[in-house]
Amino acid sequence: MTDDKAAVARERARASGRHPHPTSEGRSRNMRAIKRTDTKPEIRLRQRLHALGFRFRKDYRLDLPGGRVRPDVVFTRRKVAVFVDSCFWHVCPEHGRTPTSNDWYWTPKLRRNVERDRRADRMLAEADWAVVRVWEHEPPDEALQRVSDAVTGRAAACSTSSPDQTTSSTTTSLL
Repeated sequence: MTDDKAAVARERARASGRHPHPTSEGRSRNMRAIKRTDTKPEIRLRQRLHALGFRFRKDYRLDLPGGRVRPDVVFTRRKVAVFVDSCFWHVCPEHGRTPTSNDWYWTPKLRRNVERDRRADRMLAEADWAVVRVWEHEPPDEALQRVSDAVTGRAAACSTSSPDQTTSSTTTSLL
């Protein structure tokens, strides 16, 4: 979408009451700069995983029976989905804050984000995927260890089970 088309779409959304008007040009610039993928915590985790020899897909869409899910890091063979969640957008119990302006917009928006996360976790678990949720504030070594444990644990479970057996899904979630 070109900048002109994006600006027109933003104005239409604001005029219809679906999106608030930015409180300042600085806030508007800040919100436009927020990335959906390739955030610093995601990149840091992926670099460390890759350095340890793990191979994975990034921002990979999974079409599951209950709907689509797009984890930040996916280990397709081991069926492990990793989400790197920001404290603001995913309502971290430790650091998440509700914005003081435009709460009519932000409160339901953030609630929908949390509901979407829970729905994704449920769909993945029903499809026998392990889910690891990492908070952006989590120390990188701890996050790396949790992801590594999930992937290697699934590898061990796969190698010890017969083809007729299914392994149970372990969901590690901080939400």
